Amino acid sequence: MTSTTIAHGEPLLQVRNLDKSFGGMKAVDDVTLDLRAGIVTTLVGPNGAGKTTLFNLITGNLARDSGEVEWLGQDIAGGKPHLIARRGIMRTYQDLRLFDSMSVWDNIMSATEYGLLPMPMSSAARHRRKERIEEVLERTGLSDKRDTRALDLAYAERKFLSMARIMATEARLWLLDEPASGLDPNSYERFLKILRDDREAGTTICIIEHNLDIVIGISDRIAFLDRGRLLADAEPDTVLNDPELAKIYFGDQS
Repeated sequence: MTSTTIAHGEPLLQVRNLDKSFGGMKAVDDVTLDLRAGIVTTLVGPNGAGKTTLFNLITGNLARDSGEVEWLGQDIAGGKPHLIARRGIMRTYQDLRLFDSMSVWDNIMSATEYGLLPMPMSSAARHRRKERIEEVLERTGLSDKRDTRALDLAYAERKFLSMARIMATEARLWLLDEPASGLDPNSYERFLKILRDDREAGTTICIIEHNLDIVIGISDRIAFLDRGRLLADAEPDTVLNDPELAKIYFGDQS
């Protein structure tokens, strides 16, 4: 992973005039957006607004029609997902995509391979990776589940395993697709603590989220998408207090 230094608040990843259509429908329509170092940006908008499609374009899971995605000033649009991940961009999925037959430990270990160059690791590097996984297990509450198959975990534990896989890679940018959906109150508080602690440590985070408590509680910026277009990218108060955006998001309540 690259170690280029970017000052807090400066653009780490830049999306410029990004377009993607499926048939005659514009899923992402001329979107320009900065994800800034050490900042939590939340993507909000109605279902079908293009939020997950935007993640898929950034991570190479979908090919763009046009536009640019720059990471530390280098165009990565069109890159293969595993190579983009190695740059320090990792994501979760709504459907989690865990290795169900593998243990918690092995699921996390496999994710760390994305952040490593294809060369033998030194004993010091192997020791550091083991320490990192132990730390992540503790923070996600999965220490006593290390030998449990992913398939046998409770729902909240599976959500945290998905998070742990990202955390262990030491990625600089997390793209989280509805990571807190379905969490119980205790798990919800643990999740928020993870986000706040890693933001304080300098991690850049972008979340797709429908839970307004999370949007309000964790966002530094909110980007509002509707029908593939970016309608707002501003501080939370500005976006949340805009009556026109509220009408789009919640529907006309009159």
